[in-house]
Amino acid sequence: MYMQSSANPADFGFYMPGEFTPHTCCWMAWPSRAGEWGDAAETAQEYADVANAIARFEPVMMVVLPAGAAQARALLGENVTLIEMSIDDSWARDSGPNFLINAAGEVAASKWQFNAWGKKYHPYDQDALMGSRILQHAGVKEFTSRMVAEGGSISVDGEGTIISTESCLLNPNRNPTWSRAEIEAELCRTLGAEKVIWLPGDVEETETDGHVDGVAAFIEPGRVLIEINPDKTDPHFYVGQENLAALRGQTDARGRKLEIEFIHEGPYHPHVWNTGCSSYINSYLANGGVVVPAYGYDRDQAAVETYQRLYPQRVITQVYIGQIALGGGGVHCITQQQPSAA
Repeated sequence: MYMQSSANPADFGFYMPGEFTPHTCCWMAWPSRAGEWGDAAETAQEYADVANAIARFEPVMMVVLPAGAAQARALLGENVTLIEMSIDDSWARDSGPNFLINAAGEVAASKWQFNAWGKKYHPYDQDALMGSRILQHAGVKEFTSRMVAEGGSISVDGEGTIISTESCLLNPNRNPTWSRAEIEAELCRTLGAEKVIWLPGDVEETETDGHVDGVAAFIEPGRVLIEINPDKTDPHFYVGQENLAALRGQTDARGRKLEIEFIHEGPYHPHVWNTGCSSYINSYLANGGVVVPAYGYDRDQAAVETYQRLYPQRVITQVYIGQIALGGGGVHCITQQQPSAA
């Protein structure tokens, strides 16, 4: 039964598990903001392609405006359930809830405040309510927070460790009166964690202010995948190197020195970089599969090969997302996993 609580999730044993653990389903939101997309029809097809790829491995719950339901139903497969809801935009990772589980087999969620990545898009009042509405539909208890943050700003190992970026969550456009220590404490409280590892992020990426889901992600406890640029002449080369330097030698909440794996990012394009996405970290781990973005770059195939090496027991599926990328995000940005507590 849905209810809201300002209590501490950890007091009830709740924590956010790693994305690599089993899921009950995946939540998405159908593209809806008028004028955001260069080609609205192609964008809808790309969202459908991502949803249908994930639906091969686990059910997908697609939030959609009533006016868009017919279009969505025509493009989506049978394993995608439509849920009509008032929304402003289509980035479920950021405006959706962070699902939690506990050892008793219960599911709950933390709900942060959402201000459209520092009030960059208007309106955003319906997206600010999306997380709670999803939890009402799912019948899941909500732990509330006053902190402004987005799901793309964190990666967790499910064993007490969070990775985030300074360029995003320490940006004054989120929580201008909060100190670093207060933000860190609230991340740990709402996610049932104990330690935050801060990476510099990416100040040049002005859409999300350098979300960590374009920088680094836990592969499993003790192992982190980080994105670097293989071209030393690329103007964006230094960003990956700064984040790598900050990650090297770090230990997790259990005292393990982190093992680092690498994936190459797409090439830097100054005319689209600050509002676009070319990150291969920005993928979705499904039950038995990984859905990896393709951008039309020569490095697309190399990303598939990297994921095949990292996840030999999973089926790797690549989906072209050119329009989604121009909108400012990738596969990870438009998805949010609901973990299984069983």
